[in-house]
Amino acid sequence: MSYGIEILGAPLPEAEVEAELSALARRYRGAGGLVIDLLNQVGGQADGLLERLPTPVRNGLEAQTKRALELALAAASRSRQAVAGEPSWMTRALTTAMGAAGGFGGLPSALAELPVTTTVLLRAIQTIAEAHGFDTREAAVKYDCITVFAVAGPLEADDGADLAFISTRLMVTGAAVSGLIARIAPRLSVVLGQKLAAQTVPVLGAAAGAATNYAYTSYYQDIAHVHFGLRRLAIRADISHDEMLARFRAALKQG
Repeated sequence: MSYGIEILGAPLPEAEVEAELSALARRYRGAGGLVIDLLNQVGGQADGLLERLPTPVRNGLEAQTKRALELALAAASRSRQAVAGEPSWMTRALTTAMGAAGGFGGLPSALAELPVTTTVLLRAIQTIAEAHGFDTREAAVKYDCITVFAVAGPLEADDGADLAFISTRLMVTGAAVSGLIARIAPRLSVVLGQKLAAQTVPVLGAAAGAATNYAYTSYYQDIAHVHFGLRRLAIRADISHDEMLARFRAALKQG
């Protein structure tokens, strides 16, 4: 697949490869802690939060998530053609403000805010891909940006063994991207449902919306850095991505 990146010169020295792998492993391990802590503080056990949502909302959430991802991919790409390269803190500030606005009006405003937040998150992932030297106009990079959502949140135990999201060998077409969205929508809908439920917790309202958006934005930014960092490191080290992924798993086990 074409990723729109080319590294010239000698391969990266082994010591630098190991140092970058260790840094990426630390980032991956630390990505989810804030979200779990937040969900526990806002609404008790994360698995029980979905019960706070009305039945029609829960039943329609998967379809809404799939549609939101499709619209977000197109909208994020269009917006980046006009304005690109915003810093990470600006994205976190924007999603935090949107979460506060969404949570202030309860479930109706939270539902209206969700697709917009999804678009901003995807745009942030695209920004990080470009920061690592990838061309977000390439179909393969668009695919990878959506793939980052496959790690939909630290809501289930993950010892680092399930990292298939980093490795794909498909020829990327529009149909492949649509198929990927259909596969990840069910899991992502659970995550977004828990975010919505947290925003409906009595009293907290806007504060819960702001806090959950901040936490999830930070999480996806970290995961995107890991994803594209590994892609770039494999290219710079002149080794296969499968080999780099195996070494990354080993680095995670070393703690």
